[in-house]
Amino acid sequence: MTLNNQDQFLRHLFETAVAAADPMLCVPAALPEKPEGRTLIIGAGKASARMAEAVESAWGPCEGLVITRDGYARPCEGIEIVEASHPVPDGRGLEATARMLELLGSLKDTDQVVALISGGASALLEKPAGDITLAELQQLNADLLASGAPITEMNTVRKHVSRVKGGQLAAAAYPAKMTALIISDVAGDDPAFIASGPTVGDRTTPADARAILKRYDISIPASVEAVLNGPQRVLPVGAEELSTVRNVLVAAPSRSLEAAAKEARNAGCEVEILGDAIEGEARDLAVEQARLALDIQAKLKRGDAPRLLLSGGECTVTRRGDGIGGPNAEYALALAVALKGQAGLHAIACDTDGVDGAADVAGAVIGPETLEKARAFGIDPAAMLDRNDSHSFFERLGDQVVPGPTLTNVNDFRAILIEAS
Repeated sequence: MTLNNQDQFLRHLFETAVAAADPMLCVPAALPEKPEGRTLIIGAGKASARMAEAVESAWGPCEGLVITRDGYARPCEGIEIVEASHPVPDGRGLEATARMLELLGSLKDTDQVVALISGGASALLEKPAGDITLAELQQLNADLLASGAPITEMNTVRKHVSRVKGGQLAAAAYPAKMTALIISDVAGDDPAFIASGPTVGDRTTPADARAILKRYDISIPASVEAVLNGPQRVLPVGAEELSTVRNVLVAAPSRSLEAAAKEARNAGCEVEILGDAIEGEARDLAVEQARLALDIQAKLKRGDAPRLLLSGGECTVTRRGDGIGGPNAEYALALAVALKGQAGLHAIACDTDGVDGAADVAGAVIGPETLEKARAFGIDPAAMLDRNDSHSFFERLGDQVVPGPTLTNVNDFRAILIEAS
């Protein structure tokens, strides 16, 4: 791949990052020989159906049940694939979770479980605690998503209002042995927060969840309040019910960034990876990285190798307006505004799962022409940013990245290409 077309080059780097986290590559490498006796395959998340497909490619038809996002199903011979709503749970997810718990409850200590866990399972795998209704759970999730809270805080709340998160799914299978294969989509790759840690012990408390809701001024119904004022449901680290569980990380954001970096170096770029666990408000990060890119460009001379800044993690958006957007598109729009059409600067920001926010759009690309194109359409970029309407902005310009279901999920991918102006 060459740098003749910056837009295509950046899109290619994103595709390279996604390919590095394909479950068909990383899951079979983590599987042992298929055990004798009953082996149940369960899972949830945006990558879980592809992970199930990978298991069957190695082991042949298997018994099991996996819950994935609408449009992310894959053909499996024995494992049942159920599609459900994301990022807000629905009745299909709750019904499939109930059936999964029944399957786990039938296991013996001689049986084996392989759990396929990836980001998105916090919404897809769910059984509300106490008397919390589906409608109340949906409202709580929607409020958390709009609050600007980082994923670790959102998932802390989700754990403590659930009967499957925070190690509770694994506890349902005890005393059967469980191997959980996990694809990370959280900063720091902590399994306790990936998919709200259904197979992992937890150190948070209901008091932590209450504090988070207070911090973001999220009101809760009496049913949620009763649960959070009640006994601890999540399993502590070291719980006996988790003693038969082995958690294995099979893909992570850092590996995808390294794959993209290698591709860029082969194309003649000097690459700096700023980090794979960057969090914060998307528009604030954009301003910070725009300043860095401009500083680097100011030191370049004609003939110098292009510089590439790579970063990952999971940014947030605090909703202020009524527009349609996600953290990656909002970052890209804020970056374009901050760069003011400076020549020689191009960028891409996409979610590796193909879904930015709640839209089936991964993100967007920008270049020196972005603001000029917007003005030609009569669009005010700053006003669109104020409305959180980044997806509409890039749709009008034709600069969205829409890969369709990527079948994996290792968080955000951002790249800024810097050439001498």
